[in-house]
Amino acid sequence: MPDNRSNPKSVYIRLNPWFHLRFIFNPGTTAPFMNTEQLKQLENDLWAAADNLRANSDLKSSEYATPVLGLIFLKFADNKYALAEKAILTEYAKCKGTRREKPISDIAIEKCGFYLPDNARYDHLLHLPEAKNVAKCIKEAMRDIEKYKPELDGVLPKDEYIPLTRTDNTLPAQLLKTFSNIPRNASGDMLGKIYEYFLGNFALAEGQGGGEFFTPTSVVRLMVEMIEPYKGKVYDPACGSGGMFVQSQHFIEDHRRELAALGETDDGDSISVYGQEKTLDTVKLAKMNLAVNGLRGEVRQANSYAEDPYDGFGQFDFVMANPPFNVDDVPIATVENDARFNTYGIPRKKTKAKKSEQGKETVPNANYLWINLFATSLKENGRAALVMANSASDARHSEADIRRTLIENNLIYGMLTLPSNMFYTVTLPATLWFFDKGKTDDRLLFVDARNIFTPIDRAHREFSEAQVHNIALITKLHRGNRRAFVRQIDRYFFQGLEALVENEKQVKPVSEQLLDVLDDDAGKLAVGELVKQWKTLGKLQKQHADYAADTKNKFRAQKNVEAINKAQHQLRKTFEPFFEALHTGLKQLDKTVRTHEKAEKKKRPDRAVKKLKEALEALHTEVKNAELFFKHIHWLQERFPNAAYEDVTGLCKLATPDEVAEQDFSLNPGRYVGVAIEEDGKSEEEFVEELIAMNEELSALSKDAKKLEKIISENISILTGEV
Repeated sequence: MPDNRSNPKSVYIRLNPWFHLRFIFNPGTTAPFMNTEQLKQLENDLWAAADNLRANSDLKSSEYATPVLGLIFLKFADNKYALAEKAILTEYAKCKGTRREKPISDIAIEKCGFYLPDNARYDHLLHLPEAKNVAKCIKEAMRDIEKYKPELDGVLPKDEYIPLTRTDNTLPAQLLKTFSNIPRNASGDMLGKIYEYFLGNFALAEGQGGGEFFTPTSVVRLMVEMIEPYKGKVYDPACGSGGMFVQSQHFIEDHRRELAALGETDDGDSISVYGQEKTLDTVKLAKMNLAVNGLRGEVRQANSYAEDPYDGFGQFDFVMANPPFNVDDVPIATVENDARFNTYGIPRKKTKAKKSEQGKETVPNANYLWINLFATSLKENGRAALVMANSASDARHSEADIRRTLIENNLIYGMLTLPSNMFYTVTLPATLWFFDKGKTDDRLLFVDARNIFTPIDRAHREFSEAQVHNIALITKLHRGNRRAFVRQIDRYFFQGLEALVENEKQVKPVSEQLLDVLDDDAGKLAVGELVKQWKTLGKLQKQHADYAADTKNKFRAQKNVEAINKAQHQLRKTFEPFFEALHTGLKQLDKTVRTHEKAEKKKRPDRAVKKLKEALEALHTEVKNAELFFKHIHWLQERFPNAAYEDVTGLCKLATPDEVAEQDFSLNPGRYVGVAIEEDGKSEEEFVEELIAMNEELSALSKDAKKLEKIISENISILTGEV
C-alpha cells in the first residue's frame, strides 16, 4: 500500500495537447501478429534481460526504474512518430516555399503530438559508435523532445541515465539493444502493457517503496470492472503511476469490442483523467504512463489533504484510488473547514486535547478523510471505488459516526474483502469500498472474495483475468445486467473449446513420448485409452456448433437470457462426461507410471525417468488448461443458476439497512455473507501428485538435516578437543 509521504508545493503541467492523436491500430489490441501468450513471453524476456543487466551493476532498483521506463517511452514515441513520419514529410514538402510554410516540428506536433529530431530517434541512439557517450546522448534526446514540446518540460528522465555508467559504460547501449526487440509496429496498447509490466516488477523489487506508485493490476482491473467507467471525468487523488486511468481506458476498449461483437453502435465513449500525487518522481511516471497509453488528462503534484487543484467537490463521474492507510499526522486545522472532508464528519480522537495541544490536534486516522473525499467528489449518479484497510470497516468512535452517516445517506453501494498478500507492501487483507450516487434501493452489497485468488509466488497473490470477470459479474447481475452473465459464459465455451482443439494436437506427440518409456502392455493400454477419449471431442464440437447456431444474434435482447441460460446449462452437461473420463484415464496413467517407475528405478538411467515425468507433466498441463474455462462456467452456474443475482452463502449478500444497523453499522462483509465449506478444487490425481511432491521434498530436507547434524557434531567435537 502507499505509505505516508512528504508535502511538497503544488506544481502541475497540462498534458492535453500531447494526446490528440491515437495510435492507428485498433484500440485494445496488440501488434497484429502477436497474441497474448507471445506478448507475455516478450514481457518476460525483456524484463529478464533488463534485470540481468542491473544485477551485474551496483544500481539499486530505484535508480534503475526511471531510466528504463524512459526508454520504453522513447520506443513508444519512435514507433508512433514512424507511423506519422510520411504524412509529416509530405506536408512539409508541400508547404515549403509557400506562405503556409512552417517548421517541420510544428507539423509533427499537429500530426503526432510531438516532434522527434534526428538525434532523438531510437535507431540513431541504438547505432551510436562505441566511442560515444550513450548516456549523454540519451539525455540530450530527452531534452530535445521536451524542447519542442514545452508541456513535457521536466517530465522525461535525463540525468538519471548518467548513474547507469557508474560501473559499466556500456549499460545504456545494452538497454537500448534490449528494448529494440519490441517490434517496430508494436501498437500503443502493447507498449502500454510492457510499461505497466515493468512498473509492477519494479514495485515488487522495491517492496515497501514500490507500493507508493503501483497498485497490482488485477486489483485495479476489478475496481474498474465493478464501477464501469464508460465515459466522463475520472479522478484519482492518490494516482501513483496512473494505473487506475490506464485500466479505465482498457475497460472502454473492451466495451467497444463487446458492442461490435453484438452488432451494436459505439456512442463514442471516452474519459478524461485527473490525478494528483505528492511525489514528483511518481508524477513523472504517471505522465509517461498516460502518454504511452494515449490518455488525455492532467496529473498534478499536490497534497490531497491540503490542496484541491481541480476544485473537486461534486465534479467527477468516477473516483478511484489506493490511498495511504492509517496516516495519523494530518492536522485537523487543515481539513475541518474543507467541505471535501467535513460534509459527513471529521474523524477526531476520543479524548479531548490538552490545553498545550489545542490548535495542534491531528486526526487519529486519516482513513475516513479519504472515504469522505470519495463521497464528496462525485457528481450526481457518480460511482467510486477505493482500497482501504480492513480496520476501517469496523472502526469505532467518530469514524463509526461517519460510517453511519454515509450509510443513512445511501451513498455506499457495497464492500468487497480482498484476499491477503495481494499487495507488495502489506500482507494483511484490504477491503474495496464502492460508492454509487445513482443507487435505486437502499440495500448494501457485501462480497467476500478472500478465497478467490491465483498464487504468484509464496508471498504474493493476484486475480486471474477470469476471476476478475467472475467477481465483477456479481455487481452486474445485481444491477440487472443479466446479458453480461450469459455473454461471459458464452466466451468461456468458445475459449475452452478452442483450447481443447489446440490441446488435442498435442496429445499424440505427448503420448508417443510416454510410450517411449511406458513400453509394456499396461502403459500402452493406459495411453491408448486416453487417446481414445480425446477422439470424442468431435461430438462435443458438433454440439457446441448447434448451440452457437441456436443462440446467434440472441444476445442483444435481455428477453432471450432465460433461453440462452437454459441452453448453456445443457451444453455444460454434455462436456462433464468428457472430463470425467479424461480424469479417469489420467488417474490410471498416473498409477501405471508410478508402478513402472518403482519397478524400473534401479534399471533405467535418470534420463529416461526424467523424460517420462516431463511428458506426463506436459499432458497434465494441457488438460488443466483446457478444463479451466469449463470450471469457470461451473463456478458461475452453480452460484447463479438462473443468470440472476441471488445471495450466495460465503460469497455475497444483499443486506437491508436494518440488517446493517443490527451489526452496529459494520461494513465487514464477513458479518453478512456467512461461511461456506468448499472443496479445494483439486482432482484426485492432482492431490496425489502434490502429496508425492511434498513427500519427496520432506525426504530431501530430512537428508540435508542429517548431513547438517553430522557437520555440527563434528565441528563441536573439534572445538571442544574431543576429536
